[in-house]
Amino acid sequence: MRRALRVFGSPTRWVALAVVGILVMLVALPLGGLVAATLDGERITSWSDVFASPMSRNLLWEPLGNTLLIGLGTGLLSTVLGAFLAWIVVLSDVPGRRVIGALAVVPFALPSFAISLAWETIFRNDRLGGSPGLLAGLGIDVPDAIAWGPLPIVLSLVAHYFSLAFVVVAAALANVGGDLVAAAELTGASRARVAVRIALPAVAPALTSGFLLAFAEGVSNFAVPAVLGLPVRFPTLSTRLYGAISTGDTARGYVLSIVLVVVAALVLWVGSRATRGRSFATITGKATRARTIATGPWRWPLALAAGALVVSTAIVPGIVLAVSTFLRRSGRLDGGATLHYWIGGSDPSISQGVRGVFADPVVVGAIGGTLALGLTVAAGATVLGFAAALVLRMLPRARVIGASVGFLAYVPFLIPGVALGAAFIAQFGTPVGPFPALYGTFAILVLAGIAASVPFAFQTSRAALGQISPELEEAGVVAGIRGPARLLRILVPLASRGVTGGGVLVFVTMIRDLSLVVLLVTPATPLLSTLTFRYASEGFTQHANAITLVIAAISVAATLLARRLEAARPSRSRS
Repeated sequence: MRRALRVFGSPTRWVALAVVGILVMLVALPLGGLVAATLDGERITSWSDVFASPMSRNLLWEPLGNTLLIGLGTGLLSTVLGAFLAWIVVLSDVPGRRVIGALAVVPFALPSFAISLAWETIFRNDRLGGSPGLLAGLGIDVPDAIAWGPLPIVLSLVAHYFSLAFVVVAAALANVGGDLVAAAELTGASRARVAVRIALPAVAPALTSGFLLAFAEGVSNFAVPAVLGLPVRFPTLSTRLYGAISTGDTARGYVLSIVLVVVAALVLWVGSRATRGRSFATITGKATRARTIATGPWRWPLALAAGALVVSTAIVPGIVLAVSTFLRRSGRLDGGATLHYWIGGSDPSISQGVRGVFADPVVVGAIGGTLALGLTVAAGATVLGFAAALVLRMLPRARVIGASVGFLAYVPFLIPGVALGAAFIAQFGTPVGPFPALYGTFAILVLAGIAASVPFAFQTSRAALGQISPELEEAGVVAGIRGPARLLRILVPLASRGVTGGGVLVFVTMIRDLSLVVLLVTPATPLLSTLTFRYASEGFTQHANAITLVIAAISVAATLLARRLEAARPSRSRS
């Protein structure tokens, strides 16, 4: 009895129970509500409608096939390009490696629809009418296969997500000891043989992880298929479930959401099983630096190829979007320049009287709403993620609680954003007991954002706490510092850099996210990402591009500010 009182009387245990309770509310309940909504009364027939009815082909099988095609193409090409750049930056002697490495991570900091809008600005043809792209404006005939459909969708997603594979593979290559490469070279192995027999097997888990991450992101992405696929009736699961729920066919939309969750989770599970139980160890007790491989006469061709890749994905889209916002006529360089799309008032002769983005109260309000949402979600997710990581550190022997926290904090990573948004509508879209319906409020955006962002905040906080030696806490105990004081005086200051980095990642991800919020936003809660989608859908290209640049500027400014704060901390601690 006394032992039970001691266990449940521990403040850490109460914190753990609170964390589990919050995670259950944010993760388990919405998923349970999503499933329950499809089994309620007559809605149970939605399963047979989706899987076994004359509508099944259009509702499920065609979108599913297109989704898998997009995911596979995105995963494969992103892994190949990311691995190529990682090899260039880490192991080769190609000139300009540092610049290439810096530019390689830029595309992932931009909204995914930025590249798709840039693609449309350049390659849009006259198939759908409206304003043509730059090439069509110059009289160049752009084939439909290049302007719309699976090819531009895959290429746009690859241009955004190859950064993921690059970061993962580059970290793995940096751990390939130079002694392994040197030993292979001493045996007379050629450069190609070293790459195939040494480097490639050593980074196999990283290649698998890069592919799975890019595949999962490609499968769940909504913005790019919506911009480049919906206009020509190329549906994916994400766009199909969006169409179903937004038109009131919620039950079938919820079933499609469950299918999308299962597909993403199944692929990630298969990938984790593929590398389980195999050894890929390259870090031994003897520290060695990565050995640079001489590329000989291929140095400059490789540098040009890598440079062209990062410039075309990190710099060119921004230039295209910026130039388009100053063109009076979309896609026409000879139509004159204007600042209307930025600061112009209502003019019936331009864009049907739509104001410039900084002169439109709705857009200005959306800027404030987007910043408020990003900051609120970042704060909430960071606190929850840090508390979850702290529970695992303080209660290493509490297996049930630890497993529950770890599982619930990871599950949202498996849920595509548009499906998670559907789950929150299913759970919180109607009154529950004394609680009112949250749909159409700022609160549901915050709760969904925190739920989606917990995996990032949790992992960064766990990594930051994992770098702090228990000896420091033991020294605090010896000095008479009590539990809460040890947390505030030792753990929080030492982990603050990593936790802050996780918070910035959550903020940047949230302000540019469209998939999560596209089903949750109403006219009462406008956000920049949804306004971009609306303008792009209605043919106001310059307005959509201008708002995309605003989002990109906020993302870059937040990232630079975070780096400056991190750089300033050590100097203050030394003074």
